[in-house]
Amino acid sequence: MPSLKGARERRVPTGGVELCVAELGDPARPTVVLVHGYPDSKEVWSEVAGRLADRFHVVLYDVRGHGGSTAPRPLRGGFTLEKLTDDFLAVIDAVSPGRPVHLVGHDWGSVQAWEFVTVGRTKGRIASFTSMSGPSLDHFGHWIGRRIKRPTPRRVGQLLGQGARSWYVYLLHTPVLPELAWRGPLGRRWPGILRRMEKVPGGDYPTASLPTDAAHGAWLYRDNVRARLRRPRPDAYAHVPVQLVTPEGDAFLSERLYDELERWAPDLVRRTLPAGHWIPRTRPDQVAAWISEFVTATEGGRPVPAATGKYADRFGGQLVLVTGAGSGIGRATALAFAEAGARVVAVDRDAEAAARTAELSRLHGAPAAWAETVDVSDEQAMEKLAAKVADAYGVVDVLVNNAGIGLAGPFLDTTPEDWRKVLDVNLWGVIHGCRLFGRQMAERGQGGHIVNTASAAAYQPSRALPAYSTSKAAVLMLSECLRAELAGRGIGVTAVCPGFVNTAITSTARFAGVGAEEERRRQKRAARLYGLRNYPPEKVADAILRAVARNEAVVPVTPEARVLRAMSRFTPGALRRLARAEPPL
Repeated sequence: MPSLKGARERRVPTGGVELCVAELGDPARPTVVLVHGYPDSKEVWSEVAGRLADRFHVVLYDVRGHGGSTAPRPLRGGFTLEKLTDDFLAVIDAVSPGRPVHLVGHDWGSVQAWEFVTVGRTKGRIASFTSMSGPSLDHFGHWIGRRIKRPTPRRVGQLLGQGARSWYVYLLHTPVLPELAWRGPLGRRWPGILRRMEKVPGGDYPTASLPTDAAHGAWLYRDNVRARLRRPRPDAYAHVPVQLVTPEGDAFLSERLYDELERWAPDLVRRTLPAGHWIPRTRPDQVAAWISEFVTATEGGRPVPAATGKYADRFGGQLVLVTGAGSGIGRATALAFAEAGARVVAVDRDAEAAARTAELSRLHGAPAAWAETVDVSDEQAMEKLAAKVADAYGVVDVLVNNAGIGLAGPFLDTTPEDWRKVLDVNLWGVIHGCRLFGRQMAERGQGGHIVNTASAAAYQPSRALPAYSTSKAAVLMLSECLRAELAGRGIGVTAVCPGFVNTAITSTARFAGVGAEEERRRQKRAARLYGLRNYPPEKVADAILRAVARNEAVVPVTPEARVLRAMSRFTPGALRRLARAEPPL
């Protein structure tokens, strides 16, 4: 990804300081201003900025006293929100004098930006605001006040919990000590701390100015926090559409801080992300996608993105690839992700069916959807697919290995060719997907999720399904092993075990050891029985999205799948006796 080394830089004077401002992209396009937090400089945005520069005019600047910007003299009183607002207006007057800008803030950049979008003098100069990991101090003050004035056990617990998370704020109010720490051992160890605790990669971040930036930045807290929390403004209402991105693993800010945000930002879109605090560095793809979607929607007069699905705040903008997407569970899953605002790659060996799923995905709310034709059992074809997807669409955020075929019949009637066919698709197809797309996820270093469609047959032995059950049991164990291996890389792995679901697999399943006429009769019988059960694939799709959102390991879907899963763990003998019966498939 491009870094800020290719950016155009200028100096903008304001209030006795000079701000270092960097620009990327075409100035004729909508302007996106990225404001960094503490103890960062503008380089924290380099990965996100590079991803946005092809579509927008991207502007970054070092907050006064940070990076290439000069510091006020004296430092005390030089970092108030009023002066930071003056700085912001000076920057946008210089880079976008005749057009409102789209504002994005992280950490203290977001704290500042809340001030910018709630004061009267910026009206008409800002088009939208994306907030990450930084609340308005005014909103925070009201949040604390309500819990003190009307305490309940739940509210007191929230207050104490956030108080514990804010331990560093108290230290930063200590005279001299923070400056000594940052210019000493803490400044030297900070990059390693970020790598270990937050999984932040190195590269061009943090910059060599970190100790000075952090020492100066302590005045952001000293000049603003106590004053605003004690006397929060009563009129701190956002006058622009707001997109709130909340990392679920933020060690410093509780999600509960934003429970009442609609009161202050009525035009609000919420997003959640399974990540820590520094998402501009750890999840730049997702952050850039959400910024792009929100800015584009606002520019088009649609402040709220089109996606309104149950998980729109979780999967909006993510890239999801589903194999076996031409029908059944695969198509239902692709459409469910589309409704959640994800970009969808529908993969199937039937080109027409894949194209239809991609078309339906766009109709269901996907900002983009593509169809790809491949046989998942073909290793070279899968390698070409993985390379094409990464080059054309990006690294996949969620992979759903769903393609599968059915095979029934006694073991002694199942030929080696039968075994090869079912294992090539049901097992090797999953292996190819996990290996190729999983490696891309791991190398990107931004996490992700892999879903492998197994079956209740994975833990339910059956005299009539030896090959099919074996393939699905292997998928289940592969998923468990892969989950353990990839956990440290932030990649979740889920094995979904649907059970008896009304899909086309029953009418296309093969039956070993019988003639063509008997096979057709059994296919019709199985399809009729599954039709009578009539458990829809849409419910499986919903379970898949829920499993990814919760990072669940094994998900039995239908009631019978859950019962059989429990029996496999607690009454295996009864399950073995049940295995002697002959199921429809």
